[in-house]
Amino acid sequence: MIKKKLGNIVNFKRGYDLPSNRRKIGSYPVISSSGVSGYHSEFKAEGEGLITGRYGTLGEVYYVNGKYWPHNTALYVTDFKGNYPKYVYFLLKHLGNLKTSDKSAVPGINRNDLHEIMIPYIEPEFQKPAADCLFRIEEAIEVNNRTNDALERMARNLYDFWFMQYDFPDESGKPYKSSGNRMVYDHTLKRSIPYYWKAKPLSQIESHIVTGKTPSTDKKSYYDGEIPFITIDDIRTNLFVVTTEKTLTAEGANTQESKYIPEGAVCVTCIASPGLVGFASARSQTNQQINSVVCADKGNKYYLYFAIKDYFKFSSGAKVGNTFSNMNKGDFGSISLVLPPEQIRVSFHDKVSPLFEQIHNNLKENQKLIELRDWLLPMLMNGQVTVNNKVSAKL
Repeated sequence: MIKKKLGNIVNFKRGYDLPSNRRKIGSYPVISSSGVSGYHSEFKAEGEGLITGRYGTLGEVYYVNGKYWPHNTALYVTDFKGNYPKYVYFLLKHLGNLKTSDKSAVPGINRNDLHEIMIPYIEPEFQKPAADCLFRIEEAIEVNNRTNDALERMARNLYDFWFMQYDFPDESGKPYKSSGNRMVYDHTLKRSIPYYWKAKPLSQIESHIVTGKTPSTDKKSYYDGEIPFITIDDIRTNLFVVTTEKTLTAEGANTQESKYIPEGAVCVTCIASPGLVGFASARSQTNQQINSVVCADKGNKYYLYFAIKDYFKFSSGAKVGNTFSNMNKGDFGSISLVLPPEQIRVSFHDKVSPLFEQIHNNLKENQKLIELRDWLLPMLMNGQVTVNNKVSAKL
C-alpha cells in the first residue's frame, strides 16, 4: 500500500470571515464547519471543492461543486494536485475525526499539521471509478432522504389542514371551519376547537406509556445483542428507528421485561432534549430519557406523532425559560391534547399510512446502502479493491 502526506495530495487554506452585518442575501452557499450556514451575494471559491471544520465540528467533510464562500471556521481545498476531488472527499471521510491542535484553548485543526498526516493513497487512474461508485451510493441515500422529507411534509400538511385549521371534511364533505361550522373556546387548550371535540390528558388517550431504563452497564453480557436499545441520538436522526447505536442481549433486556415496547410505539424524548419523536421499528427497549406510547387505538399512532411534536413546539406550560423542563412519566401523561372523534382520526391514519410506510421502507433501504458504502469505503480507499467496469478484488 502506498502512503503519502495529505499535503502532497491537496492543499488546504483557511476560509474567509463573514460577519452577519456584512452578509447580503444571495445564491452562493456559505459553508462553515457544520455545512451550509446560509447564502451570500458574493463567492470566494468555485468549482469542485472540499470543506472541513477548523473549529467546532471537526472531521466533517463537505463536497461542493459550484461557486461558494468557505467560512473562516473551516479549511477548504485550493489545489487537488491532479487528484480526483470526490476521491479525496471519501478519503478524508475514511480518516475519521481529525486531531485537534493543542496550540489553542479552542479545539481546532492547524492546517500545517493536517498536511503532515500520512494517509493511504491510490494512483489517479483508480481514483475516479472508486469514488464514483461510492458517490452513486450516497446519491441514492440522498434521494431517499429528500423523498422522505417531501412525504412527511405531505402528511404534515394534511394534519395542519384537518387538526390545526380544523378544515377536516364535515358530514357534507366540506371543510369544517371554513364552511361556518360551530367552534367553541376550550379553556384547557386556550383556543377554539370544534364544539364536539374534547381535550384529554395523553394518559387517557393512550394508557400504555413505558418509561425506559438502562440495564446495568457493569454487565458486559447485557449489551451487544440483537435487541435495539433506543437513545436520544437514535430518534434525533431517524423518524423510524431502523438502527440503534447500542443493543441489548436477551439476558440484559429480560432483567427489565416491563420495559419492552413493540414495533410502532411512539418514542418521545423527555429529558435533555425533550420533544423529539420517532417510531420503534422493532420490539425494543429505550433508556430512561424516553417515554413511549403504545397505541391500542388504530387512529392514534400518526395523529399523536404530530400532536405531541406540536405540544413541545408551541406549548408554554412545560417550559422553564425558553427550554422544556425534564418530564417524568406523570408529567408526560398529563399533557393535554385535543382528541378528535375516532372516525376522523382513523380517516387521517388511513390517508397518511402509505406515506409513512414509504418513509419507513426508504430508511430501511438507506441502512442497507450505508452498510454497503461503509464496507466498500476502506477497501476502495486503500486499494484493496479496485473498480473498473465492475468491482474486482485484488488478491
